[in-house]
Amino acid sequence: VQLQASGGGLVQAGGSLRLSCAASGNNFKIDVSGWYRQAPGKQRELVAAVTSGGTIDYADSVKGRFTLSRDNAKNTVYLQMNSLNIEDTAVYYCNVQGSFLYVYGWRRLDAWGQGTQVTVSS
Repeated sequence: VQLQASGGGLVQAGGSLRLSCAASGNNFKIDVSGWYRQAPGKQRELVAAVTSGGTIDYADSVKGRFTLSRDNAKNTVYLQMNSLNIEDTAVYYCNVQGSFLYVYGWRRLDAWGQGTQVTVSS
């Protein structure tokens, strides 16, 4: 399974960006899709995630500003980021967890995208 992330960039404080992450491959099932971020000198943290049942969880720091959505037909998850502030500056990574069909059966899937830089300027 491969993940292709896009949509990062440079934006002024108060602006918006939309990240996309498309999963491709054969014979896989996604249980959880989400976005993480890692700022310089900090640990990677969960931003938002959605389960296959549609439950969405957000980090407290982004609630009310970020919206996670998905298109199951396209195996794509989106992160709409509004009211961005300087503290949102980080490399954003998409992640999917689930399972994929291997030769001898299903195996656990935990895949990461390549990361996309989001920079918010004052």
